[in-house]
Amino acid sequence: MAFTATDVKNLREMTGVGMMDCKNALTATDGDMDNAVVWLREKGLAAAQKKAGRIAAEGIVSAIVKDGIGAVLEVNSETDFVAKNDIFVQFVDDVVTLVVEKNPADMDALLALPYPNSELTVEQALQDKVLVIGENLKIRRFARYDSGMSIPYVHMGGRIGVIVNMNVSDNIKDNAEVVELGKDLAMQIAAMRPMYLDASSVDAGELEREREIQLAKAVEENKAKNLPDDKALQIAENMVKGRINKFYEEICLMEQPYVKENKISVETHVKNVAKALGGEIKILAFTRFEKGEGIEKKEDDFAAEIASMTGKK
Repeated sequence: MAFTATDVKNLREMTGVGMMDCKNALTATDGDMDNAVVWLREKGLAAAQKKAGRIAAEGIVSAIVKDGIGAVLEVNSETDFVAKNDIFVQFVDDVVTLVVEKNPADMDALLALPYPNSELTVEQALQDKVLVIGENLKIRRFARYDSGMSIPYVHMGGRIGVIVNMNVSDNIKDNAEVVELGKDLAMQIAAMRPMYLDASSVDAGELEREREIQLAKAVEENKAKNLPDDKALQIAENMVKGRINKFYEEICLMEQPYVKENKISVETHVKNVAKALGGEIKILAFTRFEKGEGIEKKEDDFAAEIASMTGKK
């Protein structure tokens, strides 16, 4: 019985197995869909669909700049061991390069892109890697910068990836000190975890919540000194102004103390470098991805599965 490309696609959707394995299954079963499913199960290939439900919180964050375009990408695996696998590393390299070259609008667009040197899409190639590697894999997120000057930084072999995006005047764009500045800031972002670029970009709701928290704490501190309520509130409001400035220093890159010279802020350091070089530098944006951040990990999931396979408890 002959089969079509649509049959291959349908079998893949039914089983979660890669395109080439679905094609092989239909070839082996003369195009019989039900027997093809059985064939895949017998080969253990349909297990890819089961793997898809397992937590993937390890992996790699990659950050690159190619032809002036920067991209940072997180791809997750179940174990840190797989993150060192050459096949996995090559897959991450291929996908982050696609982000640079093809400018996908979102994750769906990225998954639909043709995967390099194959007849597969990125999503299909991902499924194939799940089967080959034997773990759930997930392309989680990406960011791309196609204007200005971007500097990448990858920390600890892919645990953290950072892109710093700057606007630099033409007369100093190729200056080594500008590149060094970008790398220093990227390392600061990796280490100090700023959430925002500057005070003006802080979410209004988050800022109001912080004000309320600090005001309540300051009022209680002043009441403990047996001050009248109105006096306690007046003093507390002045205390909050200083504490909000401290809050900005913690969460805003430009307000943070510069790590290599903590007596000045990042903003002041950037201005000093620009002035010394006789040009202009403006930090426009940054992206910091840390692998697995925000994913609830179940440390015993993988160990329990291995134990169940070997009969050990």
